Amino acid sequence: MQKQVKYLIPVYDVDMGGIKVKQALPTRNVNQVDPFLLLHHGEFTFTDHAPALHQGLGPHPHRGFTPVSFVIEGEVHHRDSRGNSQIANKGEVQWMFAGAGIIHSERPSQHLAGKNGTQEVVQLWINSPASKKMNPPRYQYIAEKDIPYIFSENQLVRNKVIAGSLNGMSGKIETESDLLVIWSEAKAGGSFTLPIANHFNSMLYLIRGELKIGGYGKVDKETLVVFDNQPGEIEVLSSSDTQFLLLAGSPINEKVVQQGPYVMNTETEILEAMRDYQKGKMGILVEEA
Repeated sequence: MQKQVKYLIPVYDVDMGGIKVKQALPTRNVNQVDPFLLLHHGEFTFTDHAPALHQGLGPHPHRGFTPVSFVIEGEVHHRDSRGNSQIANKGEVQWMFAGAGIIHSERPSQHLAGKNGTQEVVQLWINSPASKKMNPPRYQYIAEKDIPYIFSENQLVRNKVIAGSLNGMSGKIETESDLLVIWSEAKAGGSFTLPIANHFNSMLYLIRGELKIGGYGKVDKETLVVFDNQPGEIEVLSSSDTQFLLLAGSPINEKVVQQGPYVMNTETEILEAMRDYQKGKMGILVEEA
């Protein structure tokens, strides 16, 4: 049985403190698809007229959830207050469980800035259960060559298994709740069917290209497809060369209170996060080249 499309959400432009991105989640009608809180898609061009350390997103804190960056094009240099400093390239993922608190920056690499390069990133925010929100932060990165993948039967769809399991293939990312995160690239005429666990919420974000959803029809690029909660499968048929994310997870079913970079369960916990950041309890990030 095919899962039915509940919402079709085209991206819309938002201004994040002077940085313009396309937002698919949240919207006025769809606040979250538990446990997924936010999905941004951004494209940024950098310059060789300034150091990479002065470009991109400077140091900022997080607590209580997991921001994930999918590098579609270019390079992203991640640094954080836990001592991590690492460049993710095209096709790679930076997965950072913020836990009790971490400060990080997301810059272009010096190589990318030096050639006036462009960076394209999809960022996903995943909520954490209350029981794990104050656990120690953890940063995970897996090189493109080490990401497990599965081809469709017709060999036209390559599904990279980032987290969770698909047809016996398990992703290497460790998660705070039950998730299935698949990053797929399909050639025209590619198709595959993905069974979704009965208790999972599920959605698909089409990064580029055009595809058809079985039982629904055509979906254009930069659109988020949110499926219903009935048991079933997601059937994807690619009309052109496409790239998309399949995102599914067990709902946490807890109250969410968000204030900027903090996602907690109560207003008091938000105030505590602000206080702890000001007191330096989330560490200090001193950026170095």
